[in-house]
Amino acid sequence: MSAEIELTILMPCLNEAETLEVCITKAIQYLRDSSIDGEVLVSDNGSSDGSREIAERAGARVVSTLAKGYGSALLNGIDNARGTYIIMGDADDSYDFSKLDEFVKCLRNGADLVMGNRFAGGIIPGAMPPLHRYVGNPVLSKIGRVFFKSTIGDFHCGLRGIRKSSIKQLNLISSGMEFASEMVVKATTMGLRVEEVPTVLHPDGRSRYPHLRTWRDGWRHLRFMLLYSPRWLFLYPGFLLFGTGLAMSARLSTGSMTVGAVVFDINTLLVSVAAGVIGYQSLWFAILSRAFASREGLLLPENRVQRFRNSFSLEKLIVLSFGLFLIGLAGLIFTTSQWRNSDWGPLDPVSSLRSVIPSVGMMVIAAQTALGSALLSVFSLGKPTIYEIEI
Repeated sequence: MSAEIELTILMPCLNEAETLEVCITKAIQYLRDSSIDGEVLVSDNGSSDGSREIAERAGARVVSTLAKGYGSALLNGIDNARGTYIIMGDADDSYDFSKLDEFVKCLRNGADLVMGNRFAGGIIPGAMPPLHRYVGNPVLSKIGRVFFKSTIGDFHCGLRGIRKSSIKQLNLISSGMEFASEMVVKATTMGLRVEEVPTVLHPDGRSRYPHLRTWRDGWRHLRFMLLYSPRWLFLYPGFLLFGTGLAMSARLSTGSMTVGAVVFDINTLLVSVAAGVIGYQSLWFAILSRAFASREGLLLPENRVQRFRNSFSLEKLIVLSFGLFLIGLAGLIFTTSQWRNSDWGPLDPVSSLRSVIPSVGMMVIAAQTALGSALLSVFSLGKPTIYEIEI
């Protein structure tokens, strides 16, 4: 066998004895009919039903994947694939491996990732549970498009083609079903050429329940997208909380506010200051998580974060935090002077807390600024900046 071939058709497998042979047969026949120098590779994830022996008899090459999980099986398969291009698909006969021309065409024309779209190609009745078809997949795919500015309409299609050299650059790490989202998200954010082709989804040929678990795996997809989007996880909620909390705190620190029959006073001021503090911390989390992800190669460096780091050095932020602390301290001193004027006796709680609560909130924000700036500087140790990388 040659050291490198054009196409590997990769199938992850865990107890697929009922359908594996027909999938392999279709894939091998496709390679012959298309005169493509290729192979069928099965990444076995610990099958106990004879799937490995079936695959070998059917003409596939089999590799064993010890680490459990859909993503683990595909990662091991990608590592062992000999093809310049890889088309991966589930071994449950829900995808037709005899109809891969559009995937091969896109890959030959320069695409790095070619996604199947079941909603564009057609979903045969009974092939996808209604909850997945009308809620789970559309909602998660929509979130992916909004979070990562992707054009992909079906984030979770199990049939997809990749250029091996391009995908290896993404450092894919997910071991579970969220691997499907990770591939699309990283390919999009790293600027790879991603295309989509209509794909028909058939009812699978298994008598057992699928490995996919609706709520567990749906949550893992959503969690992955949130963790890879500091903007939506931290930045936007932080702006909302901080802006709302700051506006309400500024208004209520001067006196109560009446809206219709509802009176907002000192209790609302406390909640507003707390919201502002939490929102401010969330903004710092957005900056810190983006800086960390860039440092570790999880996300591309972002110019706005670098400009922030260049404009606000550790020293400048320490000075700013000290100034904020003094403002908060001034508010406490003012309240203390009122206490002294009352001969250190009881104070009107509404009047005193109207200055104490914002003052304490300001001092907490000062501490957050100092600690956040220190941690941001730690992330810069021993790593070149984006501008040094470009040079």
